[in-house]
Amino acid sequence: MKRLLAAIVALTLTTPVVAAPLCDDLGFAGLLAKCNRGETIKLTLASGQPVGDDVTLQSGAYYKLEITADGSAELALEGASFFRAIWMNEIVINEIEIRPMAIDSIEFDKAGTVELSFIAIKPGRHTLRIPGSTGDAQSVTFSIQ
Repeated sequence: MKRLLAAIVALTLTTPVVAAPLCDDLGFAGLLAKCNRGETIKLTLASGQPVGDDVTLQSGAYYKLEITADGSAELALEGASFFRAIWMNEIVINEIEIRPMAIDSIEFDKAGTVELSFIAIKPGRHTLRIPGSTGDAQSVTFSIQ
């Protein structure tokens, strides 16, 4: 039994983990192909309201994240771990496309919507949270598999 367990552990440690995209034929667009897109994730920033539900993402898949603030308070979302676990394609604010290298947080001074498009890369659990908050409803956890 010990040998079998040791063999399984050794195989697990030496076999590379490969993340499969959501479709087989990516074509010219590669990982940005339409067939590789997951559901749009929607989060809300509102004073005293939950940010959103926890989300499971597939490593190698393309997603859009819409964050909408209702303007009830000046609020932000921070999450260096999450932002470093993804490849950011673009951030769209008022139809202006921004192609960032990296970000740590997004802050809303008034009502508005920001859309981030990205490819999930690094497996693990990563959290976006309202800075200074401690409640579970004031954060959302992304599990990248």
